[in-house]
Amino acid sequence: MEKKVEKEQNRPHREYREKLRWGIAHIYSSYNNTIIHVTDITGSETLSKASGGMMVKVHRLESSPTAAMAAAKKIAEEIKEKGINALHVRVRAPGGHNGPNSPGPGAQAAVRALSRAGLRIGSIEDVTATPHDTCRKKHLRRGRRV
Repeated sequence: MEKKVEKEQNRPHREYREKLRWGIAHIYSSYNNTIIHVTDITGSETLSKASGGMMVKVHRLESSPTAAMAAAKKIAEEIKEKGINALHVRVRAPGGHNGPNSPGPGAQAAVRALSRAGLRIGSIEDVTATPHDTCRKKHLRRGRRV
């Protein structure tokens, strides 16, 4: 019988591990625009903000995924200069008693662009406002559906 000799795996030493500096990315995405606002971890100091409307000239393209990706790239460059390399993401739709509860088309594109830019994404949270009891609906939205 021969003994099998296992080779030691060559694993790189992690002597220098990158220190994570966290921020919070507040992404408000409606069907008309996408706004990305990055704050420090307490949420009190604004580090950077951009919107789809700042990236395109045509109003109908403000909410497009392309404009959201461009805004996210701009945000990523600005916060990397300030030393932030990891983000918690809070996605918000219009919500409330009359607005839609689903975010617009730019939200997913913005999160994907932030992660592609080299930022580490910690948690993704939906913070859309939902009414506990609502205002009286418009005349067509009330009553029994027949």
